[in-house]
Amino acid sequence: MVQQRIVHFSGDVQGVGFRYTAIRTAGAFDVTGYVRNLPDGRVECVVEGQDDEIEAFLTELTERMGRHVRRKEQQIAPYSGLFDSFDVRF
Repeated sequence: MVQQRIVHFSGDVQGVGFRYTAIRTAGAFDVTGYVRNLPDGRVECVVEGQDDEIEAFLTELTERMGRHVRRKEQQIAPYSGLFDSFDVRF
């Protein structure tokens, strides 16, 4: 099933290479979307693709950055098809 997931990571997630790691990790999976820092200190990750690819990407990202993540909140949204790649947004 193709979907979009909006994920907010909180903890010590800014200034630790989180966005760079997300970009590198996404390259190994068939996902599109973006990652960005939020003004409140969280990192937002919007990911589109097949459910299993999204799940694998998020699992790998969480494992790589786990020591910095205290909380991860997810919501599922309809697939938009707006993204051609996985990028950093500012």
